[in-house]
Amino acid sequence: MSDRRDGEGGASGPDATQDGGRNTDQPTDRERTETTERTNGGTDRPNDGRADTIERTGPAERTDGGTAGATTDLPLGIPSWLGALVPLLLLAVVVGGFVLFPPFAGVQSGEPLPDVSVSHVTLPSDERVVLHVTNSGAEPVTVSQVLVDDAYWDFRMTAGGERTRTLTPMQSATITVPYHWTPGWDLDVALVLDSGATVHHAIVAPRPSPGMTPGILGTLAVVGLFVGVVPVALGMLWFPFMRRLSDRWLHAILVFAAGVLAFLAFDAGFEAFEVAAEIPGAFEGPLLVVVGIFGALLLVQSVSAWQSGRADDGAADGEGRSGVSPLGLAYLVALGIGLHNLAEGLAIGSAFALGRVSLGAFLVVGFMVHNVTEGPAVVAPVARGERPSLWHFAGLGLLAGAPIILGGWIGGFAFSPTLGALFLAAGVGAILQVNWEIAGMVRRGGHLASATNLLAFLAGLVVMYATDLLVTL
Repeated sequence: MSDRRDGEGGASGPDATQDGGRNTDQPTDRERTETTERTNGGTDRPNDGRADTIERTGPAERTDGGTAGATTDLPLGIPSWLGALVPLLLLAVVVGGFVLFPPFAGVQSGEPLPDVSVSHVTLPSDERVVLHVTNSGAEPVTVSQVLVDDAYWDFRMTAGGERTRTLTPMQSATITVPYHWTPGWDLDVALVLDSGATVHHAIVAPRPSPGMTPGILGTLAVVGLFVGVVPVALGMLWFPFMRRLSDRWLHAILVFAAGVLAFLAFDAGFEAFEVAAEIPGAFEGPLLVVVGIFGALLLVQSVSAWQSGRADDGAADGEGRSGVSPLGLAYLVALGIGLHNLAEGLAIGSAFALGRVSLGAFLVVGFMVHNVTEGPAVVAPVARGERPSLWHFAGLGLLAGAPIILGGWIGGFAFSPTLGALFLAAGVGAILQVNWEIAGMVRRGGHLASATNLLAFLAGLVVMYATDLLVTL
Protein backbone atom coordinates (compact mmCIF):
# COMPACT_ATOMS: atom_id res chain seq x y z
CA MET A 1 0.00 0.00 0.00
CA SER A 2 1.21 3.43 -0.85
CA ASP A 3 -0.60 5.13 2.04
CA ARG A 4 1.42 6.08 5.10
CA ARG A 5 0.11 6.77 8.55
CA ASP A 6 1.23 9.79 10.58
CA GLY A 7 3.90 8.74 13.04
CA GLU A 8 4.91 5.53 11.31
CA GLY A 9 7.24 6.59 8.62
CA GLY A 10 6.70 10.27 8.22
CA ALA A 11 4.29 11.79 5.76
CA SER A 12 5.54 13.20 2.54
CA GLY A 13 5.04 16.76 1.43
CA PRO A 14 6.40 20.08 2.57
CA ASP A 15 4.35 20.22 5.74
CA ALA A 16 5.58 16.89 7.05
CA THR A 17 8.64 16.30 9.24
CA GLN A 18 10.79 13.33 10.00
CA ASP A 19 9.87 13.15 13.69
CA GLY A 20 6.59 11.49 13.23
CA GLY A 21 5.04 13.73 10.59
CA ARG A 22 4.01 16.42 13.08
CA ASN A 23 4.13 19.96 11.72
CA THR A 24 6.73 21.73 13.93
CA ASP A 25 5.69 25.13 12.64
CA GLN A 26 2.56 24.88 14.73
CA PRO A 27 3.25 25.27 18.48
CA THR A 28 2.01 22.60 20.83
CA ASP A 29 -0.35 23.29 23.71
CA ARG A 30 2.57 23.31 26.17
CA GLU A 31 4.50 25.84 24.07
CA ARG A 32 1.43 28.09 23.86
CA THR A 33 1.14 28.00 27.64
CA GLU A 34 4.85 28.90 28.13
CA THR A 35 4.61 31.78 25.70
CA THR A 36 1.64 33.39 27.47
CA GLU A 37 3.03 33.06 31.00
CA ARG A 38 3.76 36.29 32.90
CA THR A 39 7.22 36.82 34.29
CA ASN A 40 6.31 39.05 37.25
CA GLY A 41 7.06 36.48 39.89
CA GLY A 42 10.35 35.19 38.65
CA THR A 43 8.66 32.56 36.35
CA ASP A 44 10.89 31.39 33.54
CA ARG A 45 9.89 32.26 30.01
CA PRO A 46 11.36 31.57 26.62
CA ASN A 47 13.55 34.33 25.20
CA ASP A 48 11.43 35.13 22.15
CA GLY A 49 12.42 38.85 22.18
CA ARG A 50 8.93 40.27 22.70
CA ALA A 51 9.16 40.88 26.45
CA ASP A 52 12.65 42.31 26.06
CA THR A 53 11.31 44.82 23.58
CA ILE A 54 8.66 45.94 26.05
CA GLU A 55 11.25 46.34 28.79
CA ARG A 56 13.53 48.39 26.59
CA THR A 57 10.89 50.75 25.26
CA GLY A 58 8.58 51.04 28.25
CA PRO A 59 7.60 54.55 29.29
CA ALA A 60 8.87 54.00 32.86
CA GLU A 61 12.47 53.61 31.73
CA ARG A 62 14.84 56.43 32.78
CA THR A 63 18.19 57.19 31.18
CA ASP A 64 20.54 60.17 31.08
CA GLY A 65 18.55 62.64 29.04
CA GLY A 66 15.79 60.08 28.53
CA THR A 67 12.02 60.33 28.81
CA ALA A 68 10.64 62.47 31.59
CA GLY A 69 8.49 60.95 34.28
CA ALA A 70 4.76 61.40 34.44
CA THR A 71 3.63 64.79 35.76
CA THR A 72 0.46 65.46 37.68
CA ASP A 73 -1.11 68.72 38.69
CA LEU A 74 -1.54 69.68 42.31
CA PRO A 75 -4.96 69.87 44.00
CA LEU A 76 -7.36 72.56 42.78
CA GLY A 77 -5.76 72.30 39.35
CA ILE A 78 -2.59 74.18 40.35
CA PRO A 79 0.24 73.48 37.87
CA SER A 80 3.18 71.56 39.29
CA TRP A 81 5.68 74.27 38.27
CA LEU A 82 3.72 76.78 40.34
CA GLY A 83 3.90 74.43 43.31
CA ALA A 84 7.68 74.61 43.11
CA LEU A 85 7.46 78.33 43.90
CA VAL A 86 5.42 77.84 47.06
CA PRO A 87 8.45 77.30 49.39
CA LEU A 88 10.13 80.41 48.00
CA LEU A 89 7.00 82.51 48.47
CA LEU A 90 6.60 81.28 52.04
CA LEU A 91 10.28 82.03 52.72
CA ALA A 92 9.79 85.58 51.43
CA VAL A 93 6.82 86.03 53.77
CA VAL A 94 8.81 84.76 56.76
CA VAL A 95 11.82 86.98 55.94
CA GLY A 96 9.57 90.00 55.44
CA GLY A 97 7.89 89.42 58.80
CA PHE A 98 11.27 88.99 60.48
CA VAL A 99 12.51 92.31 59.05
CA LEU A 100 9.34 94.24 59.88
CA PHE A 101 8.91 92.78 63.35
CA PRO A 102 12.41 91.77 64.57
CA PRO A 103 12.09 89.46 67.58
CA PHE A 104 15.59 90.33 68.87
CA ALA A 105 15.19 94.11 68.95
CA GLY A 106 15.26 94.27 72.74
CA VAL A 107 18.00 91.75 73.45
CA GLN A 108 20.97 93.28 71.60
CA SER A 109 23.86 93.99 73.97
CA GLY A 110 26.21 95.98 71.76
CA GLU A 111 27.21 96.92 68.24
CA PRO A 112 29.13 94.81 65.72
CA LEU A 113 32.77 95.68 65.27
CA PRO A 114 33.59 97.72 62.15
CA ASP A 115 35.27 95.89 59.30
CA VAL A 116 37.00 98.44 57.07
CA SER A 117 40.03 97.46 55.00
CA VAL A 118 42.46 99.18 52.64
CA SER A 119 42.68 96.99 49.54
CA HIS A 120 45.55 98.88 47.88
CA VAL A 121 47.20 102.28 47.53
CA THR A 122 48.01 104.30 44.42
CA LEU A 123 50.55 107.12 44.35
CA PRO A 124 49.92 109.33 41.29
CA SER A 125 52.70 111.72 42.37
CA ASP A 126 54.91 112.46 45.34
CA GLU A 127 52.34 114.98 46.57
CA ARG A 128 49.33 112.66 46.89
CA VAL A 129 48.39 109.38 48.54
CA VAL A 130 45.22 107.64 47.37
CA LEU A 131 43.75 104.90 49.60
CA HIS A 132 41.21 102.42 48.22
CA VAL A 133 38.96 101.32 51.11
CA THR A 134 36.01 98.94 51.48
CA ASN A 135 33.44 98.57 54.25
CA SER A 136 32.98 94.83 54.69
CA GLY A 137 30.89 95.13 57.86
CA ALA A 138 27.14 94.93 58.37
CA GLU A 139 26.74 98.56 59.54
CA PRO A 140 27.59 101.94 57.95
CA VAL A 141 30.83 103.53 59.11
CA THR A 142 32.07 107.12 58.99
CA VAL A 143 35.71 108.09 58.53
CA SER A 144 36.38 111.01 60.87
CA GLN A 145 40.14 111.52 60.61
CA VAL A 146 43.15 110.35 58.62
CA LEU A 147 46.64 110.14 60.09
CA VAL A 148 49.87 109.84 58.09
CA ASP A 149 52.92 109.06 60.21
CA ASP A 150 51.03 109.97 63.39
CA ALA A 151 49.97 113.41 62.09
CA TYR A 152 46.42 114.44 61.18
CA TRP A 153 45.89 115.49 57.57
CA ASP A 154 43.04 116.83 55.50
CA PHE A 155 41.49 114.33 53.13
CA ARG A 156 38.81 114.00 50.50
CA MET A 157 36.70 110.85 50.30
CA THR A 158 34.63 109.95 47.22
CA ALA A 159 32.33 107.01 46.56
CA GLY A 160 30.60 106.59 43.23
CA GLY A 161 31.77 110.02 42.09
CA GLU A 162 30.22 111.82 45.08
CA ARG A 163 31.97 113.27 48.12
CA THR A 164 31.07 111.53 51.35
CA ARG A 165 32.55 110.39 54.65
CA THR A 166 30.19 107.48 55.29
CA LEU A 167 30.50 104.02 53.80
CA THR A 168 27.45 101.77 53.61
CA PRO A 169 27.90 98.00 53.93
CA MET A 170 29.87 96.51 50.99
CA GLN A 171 30.63 99.97 49.60
CA SER A 172 34.08 101.01 48.34
CA ALA A 173 35.59 104.49 48.16
CA THR A 174 38.84 106.34 47.58
CA ILE A 175 40.49 108.62 50.14
CA THR A 176 42.90 111.22 48.72
CA VAL A 177 45.43 112.74 51.11
CA PRO A 178 47.58 115.74 49.98
CA TYR A 179 50.80 114.53 51.57
CA HIS A 180 54.37 114.99 50.32
CA TRP A 181 56.17 111.68 50.66
CA THR A 182 59.71 110.53 49.90
CA PRO A 183 60.22 107.55 47.54
CA GLY A 184 61.55 104.53 49.39
CA TRP A 185 60.52 105.74 52.85
CA ASP A 186 57.78 103.67 54.48
CA LEU A 187 54.49 105.33 55.36
CA ASP A 188 52.04 104.42 58.11
CA VAL A 189 48.46 105.47 57.42
CA ALA A 190 45.59 105.22 59.93
CA LEU A 191 41.86 105.80 59.50
CA VAL A 192 39.99 106.96 62.61
CA LEU A 193 36.32 105.96 62.49
CA ASP A 194 33.43 107.69 64.25
CA SER A 195 33.26 104.81 66.74
CA GLY A 196 36.84 105.46 67.81
CA ALA A 197 38.21 102.37 66.06
CA THR A 198 41.43 102.79 64.07
CA VAL A 199 42.37 101.03 60.81
CA HIS A 200 46.12 100.94 60.10
CA HIS A 201 47.83 100.32 56.77
CA ALA A 202 51.56 100.33 55.99
CA ILE A 203 52.92 101.49 52.62
CA VAL A 204 56.29 99.80 52.19
CA ALA A 205 58.93 101.52 50.02
CA PRO A 206 56.47 103.70 48.07
CA ARG A 207 57.07 104.39 44.40
CA PRO A 208 55.09 106.59 41.99
CA SER A 209 52.32 104.70 40.19
CA PRO A 210 51.65 106.59 36.97
CA GLY A 211 48.62 104.50 36.03
CA MET A 212 47.87 103.24 32.54
CA THR A 213 48.94 105.21 29.47
CA PRO A 214 49.02 104.20 25.77
CA GLY A 215 52.76 103.75 26.10
CA ILE A 216 52.39 101.37 29.03
CA LEU A 217 49.69 99.42 27.18
CA GLY A 218 52.07 98.94 24.27
CA THR A 219 54.85 97.91 26.64
CA LEU A 220 52.58 95.33 28.28
CA ALA A 221 51.71 93.89 24.87
CA VAL A 222 55.41 93.54 23.96
CA VAL A 223 56.21 92.01 27.35
CA GLY A 224 53.33 89.56 27.00
CA LEU A 225 54.52 88.62 23.52
CA PHE A 226 58.04 87.81 24.72
CA VAL A 227 57.20 86.12 28.02
CA GLY A 228 54.04 84.31 26.87
CA VAL A 229 53.51 83.75 23.16
CA VAL A 230 57.14 83.40 21.98
CA PRO A 231 58.24 80.85 24.63
CA VAL A 232 55.20 78.63 24.03
CA ALA A 233 55.75 78.78 20.26
CA LEU A 234 59.43 77.86 20.68
CA GLY A 235 58.51 74.93 22.90
CA MET A 236 56.02 73.69 20.31
CA LEU A 237 58.90 73.33 17.80
CA TRP A 238 59.80 70.07 19.56
CA PHE A 239 56.76 68.52 17.89
CA PRO A 240 58.64 66.86 14.93
CA PHE A 241 61.13 65.31 17.35
CA MET A 242 58.34 64.01 19.56
CA ARG A 243 56.63 62.26 16.62
CA ARG A 244 59.71 60.05 16.17
CA LEU A 245 59.72 58.82 19.76
CA SER A 246 58.55 55.36 20.77
CA ASP A 247 55.33 54.98 22.73
CA ARG A 248 57.31 54.54 25.94
CA TRP A 249 59.16 57.83 25.58
CA LEU A 250 56.13 59.66 24.25
CA HIS A 251 54.25 58.66 27.38
CA ALA A 252 57.20 59.96 29.39
CA ILE A 253 56.88 63.30 27.57
CA LEU A 254 53.17 63.41 28.38
CA VAL A 255 53.86 62.70 32.06
CA PHE A 256 56.65 65.33 32.00
CA ALA A 257 54.02 67.77 30.73
CA ALA A 258 51.79 66.71 33.62
CA GLY A 259 54.64 67.51 36.00
CA VAL A 260 55.02 70.96 34.44
CA LEU A 261 51.30 71.59 34.85
CA ALA A 262 51.33 70.26 38.42
CA PHE A 263 54.04 72.77 39.36
CA LEU A 264 51.96 75.57 37.82
CA ALA A 265 48.94 74.40 39.82
CA PHE A 266 50.87 74.38 43.12
CA ASP A 267 52.45 77.74 42.38
CA ALA A 268 49.16 79.37 41.45
CA GLY A 269 47.33 77.75 44.37
CA PHE A 270 49.74 79.06 46.99
CA GLU A 271 49.68 82.51 45.42
CA ALA A 272 45.87 82.49 45.25
CA PHE A 273 45.57 81.96 48.99
CA GLU A 274 48.17 84.66 49.64
CA VAL A 275 46.20 87.13 47.51
CA ALA A 276 42.97 86.00 49.20
CA ALA A 277 44.33 87.35 52.49
CA GLU A 278 44.11 90.86 50.99
CA ILE A 279 40.46 90.47 49.93
CA PRO A 280 37.89 92.31 52.08
CA GLY A 281 36.41 89.98 54.68
CA ALA A 282 32.88 90.17 53.29
CA PHE A 283 33.97 88.37 50.11
CA GLU A 284 35.41 85.36 52.02
CA GLY A 285 38.70 85.20 50.10
CA PRO A 286 39.71 81.58 50.92
CA LEU A 287 36.24 80.27 50.06
CA LEU A 288 36.30 82.27 46.84
CA VAL A 289 39.53 80.50 45.91
CA VAL A 290 37.98 77.09 46.63
CA VAL A 291 34.89 77.94 44.54
CA GLY A 292 37.13 79.15 41.71
CA ILE A 293 39.18 75.95 41.73
CA PHE A 294 36.22 73.59 41.69
CA GLY A 295 34.22 75.80 39.33
CA ALA A 296 36.97 75.79 36.71
CA LEU A 297 37.59 72.07 37.21
CA LEU A 298 33.93 71.21 36.66
CA LEU A 299 33.64 73.60 33.72
CA VAL A 300 36.59 72.05 31.90
CA GLN A 301 35.34 68.58 32.86
CA SER A 302 31.98 69.37 31.28
CA VAL A 303 33.73 70.34 28.04
CA SER A 304 35.76 67.11 28.21
CA ALA A 305 32.61 65.04 28.86
CA TRP A 306 30.88 66.68 25.90
CA GLN A 307 33.82 65.81 23.65
CA SER A 308 33.89 62.26 25.03
CA GLY A 309 30.17 61.91 24.33
CA ARG A 310 30.65 62.92 20.72
CA ALA A 311 33.60 60.54 20.38
CA ASP A 312 31.58 57.70 21.93
CA ASP A 313 28.76 58.31 19.44
CA GLY A 314 31.27 58.14 16.60
CA ALA A 315 32.76 54.92 17.98
CA ALA A 316 29.30 53.35 18.23
CA ASP A 317 28.75 54.16 14.55
CA GLY A 318 32.13 52.72 13.63
CA GLU A 319 33.52 56.15 12.75
CA GLY A 320 35.87 56.91 15.64
CA ARG A 321 37.29 55.97 19.00
CA SER A 322 35.92 56.64 22.45
CA GLY A 323 37.33 59.19 24.89
CA VAL A 324 38.62 62.70 24.42
CA SER A 325 40.40 63.11 21.09
CA PRO A 326 44.14 63.91 21.17
CA LEU A 327 43.49 67.30 19.55
CA GLY A 328 40.74 68.02 22.08
CA LEU A 329 43.13 67.17 24.92
CA ALA A 330 45.77 69.48 23.40
CA TYR A 331 43.24 72.33 23.45
CA LEU A 332 42.38 71.53 27.08
CA VAL A 333 46.09 71.68 28.00
CA ALA A 334 46.40 75.02 26.17
CA LEU A 335 43.31 76.29 28.01
CA GLY A 336 44.75 75.37 31.41
CA ILE A 337 48.08 77.03 30.63
CA GLY A 338 46.26 80.05 29.19
CA LEU A 339 44.28 80.56 32.40
CA HIS A 340 47.49 80.39 34.42
CA ASN A 341 49.18 82.90 32.10
CA LEU A 342 46.13 85.15 32.37
CA ALA A 343 46.67 85.36 36.13
CA GLU A 344 50.40 85.85 35.55
CA GLY A 345 49.65 88.76 33.22
CA LEU A 346 47.26 90.20 35.79
CA ALA A 347 50.11 90.33 38.32
CA ILE A 348 52.45 91.95 35.80
CA GLY A 349 49.85 94.56 34.78
CA SER A 350 49.01 95.49 38.37
CA ALA A 351 52.73 95.76 39.18
CA PHE A 352 53.11 98.17 36.25
CA ALA A 353 50.14 100.25 37.37
CA LEU A 354 51.38 100.42 40.96
CA GLY A 355 54.99 101.14 39.99
CA ARG A 356 56.21 97.87 41.49
CA VAL A 357 58.05 96.26 38.56
CA SER A 358 61.49 96.84 37.11
CA LEU A 359 61.90 95.05 33.81
CA GLY A 360 65.36 94.02 32.74
CA ALA A 361 66.87 91.63 30.26
CA PHE A 362 67.53 89.03 32.97
CA LEU A 363 63.88 89.08 34.09
CA VAL A 364 62.52 88.68 30.55
CA VAL A 365 64.98 85.84 29.85
CA GLY A 366 63.89 84.18 33.08
CA PHE A 367 60.25 84.32 32.01
CA MET A 368 61.09 82.91 28.58
CA VAL A 369 63.10 79.98 29.96
CA HIS A 370 60.39 79.31 32.52
CA ASN A 371 57.54 79.32 29.98
CA VAL A 372 59.28 77.50 27.11
CA THR A 373 58.58 74.20 28.89
CA GLU A 374 54.86 74.82 28.35
CA GLY A 375 55.18 74.31 24.57
CA PRO A 376 55.87 70.54 24.65
CA ALA A 377 53.00 70.13 27.12
CA VAL A 378 50.62 71.62 24.55
CA VAL A 379 51.63 69.50 21.51
CA ALA A 380 52.46 66.21 23.26
CA PRO A 381 48.86 64.85 23.02
CA VAL A 382 48.88 65.14 19.18
CA ALA A 383 52.31 63.58 18.60
CA ARG A 384 50.64 60.38 17.39
CA GLY A 385 48.35 59.93 14.42
CA GLU A 386 47.57 62.50 11.78
CA ARG A 387 49.38 65.80 12.12
CA PRO A 388 47.01 68.71 12.83
CA SER A 389 46.88 71.62 10.43
CA LEU A 390 48.98 74.72 10.97
CA TRP A 391 45.83 76.61 11.95
CA HIS A 392 45.45 74.30 14.94
CA PHE A 393 49.06 74.88 15.97
CA ALA A 394 48.55 78.64 15.74
CA GLY A 395 45.33 78.38 17.76
CA LEU A 396 47.00 76.25 20.44
CA GLY A 397 49.91 78.68 20.77
CA LEU A 398 47.66 81.73 21.04
CA LEU A 399 45.30 80.05 23.50
CA ALA A 400 48.21 79.13 25.77
CA GLY A 401 50.37 82.26 25.48
CA ALA A 402 48.27 85.26 24.43
CA PRO A 403 46.15 85.50 27.64
CA ILE A 404 49.18 86.97 29.41
CA ILE A 405 48.72 90.11 27.29
CA LEU A 406 45.01 90.33 28.14
CA GLY A 407 45.79 89.75 31.81
CA GLY A 408 48.34 92.55 31.77
CA TRP A 409 45.81 95.02 30.40
CA ILE A 410 43.13 93.95 32.89
CA GLY A 411 45.57 94.18 35.80
CA GLY A 412 46.70 97.61 34.72
CA PHE A 413 43.22 99.10 34.43
CA ALA A 414 41.35 97.31 37.22
CA PHE A 415 43.70 96.02 39.89
CA SER A 416 41.74 93.94 42.36
CA PRO A 417 42.87 91.24 44.82
CA THR A 418 39.49 89.57 44.35
CA LEU A 419 39.93 89.31 40.60
CA GLY A 420 43.52 88.16 40.95
CA ALA A 421 42.66 85.37 43.38
CA LEU A 422 39.76 84.23 41.20
CA PHE A 423 41.91 84.03 38.04
CA LEU A 424 44.62 82.12 39.88
CA ALA A 425 42.06 79.67 41.29
CA ALA A 426 40.50 79.13 37.85
CA GLY A 427 43.92 78.25 36.47
CA VAL A 428 44.46 75.69 39.24
CA GLY A 429 41.11 73.99 38.62
CA ALA A 430 41.63 73.79 34.85
CA ILE A 431 45.14 72.35 35.26
CA LEU A 432 43.96 69.67 37.71
CA GLN A 433 41.33 68.47 35.25
CA VAL A 434 43.79 68.50 32.34
CA ASN A 435 46.26 66.39 34.32
CA TRP A 436 43.47 63.88 34.93
CA GLU A 437 42.90 63.65 31.16
CA ILE A 438 46.63 63.22 30.49
CA ALA A 439 46.79 60.39 33.01
CA GLY A 440 43.83 58.73 31.30
CA MET A 441 45.49 58.98 27.88
CA VAL A 442 48.71 57.42 29.17
CA ARG A 443 46.79 54.71 31.04
CA ARG A 444 44.88 53.71 27.90
CA GLY A 445 48.12 53.18 25.97
CA GLY A 446 50.48 51.86 28.62
CA HIS A 447 51.40 51.71 32.30
CA LEU A 448 51.00 55.07 34.05
CA ALA A 449 53.09 54.33 37.15
CA SER A 450 56.14 52.95 35.36
CA ALA A 451 59.60 53.97 36.54
CA THR A 452 60.18 56.06 33.42
CA ASN A 453 56.92 57.95 33.83
CA LEU A 454 57.47 58.63 37.53
CA LEU A 455 60.95 60.01 36.85
CA ALA A 456 59.54 62.12 33.99
CA PHE A 457 56.91 63.62 36.32
CA LEU A 458 59.61 64.43 38.86
CA ALA A 459 61.72 65.98 36.10
CA GLY A 460 58.83 68.27 35.16
CA LEU A 461 58.56 69.52 38.74
CA VAL A 462 62.33 70.02 39.10
CA VAL A 463 62.75 71.84 35.78
CA MET A 464 59.89 74.24 36.57
CA TYR A 465 61.26 74.90 40.04
CA ALA A 466 64.74 75.63 38.68
CA THR A 467 63.45 78.00 35.98
CA ASP A 468 61.09 79.66 38.44
CA LEU A 469 64.12 80.82 40.42
CA LEU A 470 65.04 83.01 37.44
CA VAL A 471 61.75 84.90 37.66
CA THR A 472 61.74 87.52 40.42
CA LEU A 473 59.65 90.67 40.50
